[in-house]
Amino acid sequence: MPRKMTMEPRQKKLIVALATGPFLLLYAGLCLWIWDMLPQSRWSDFLFFMAAGVAWAFPLKPVMLWMNRPKEG
Repeated sequence: MPRKMTMEPRQKKLIVALATGPFLLLYAGLCLWIWDMLPQSRWSDFLFFMAAGVAWAFPLKPVMLWMNRPKEG
């Protein structure tokens, strides 16, 4: 029976650290692209960047939960 592959917590953290930077750069570029299409006013800027400043965390939540899960086996 094959052994189940497990990762050390340090390995998980390295993977997440290396992947988070490019994700945030792509996310920022996407946000700026969307912002450029919105009507330009202080209120729309404020509301958009408030939402965009929080929304980046939702796709990263499952990754952070995986990273902090204890080693199996």
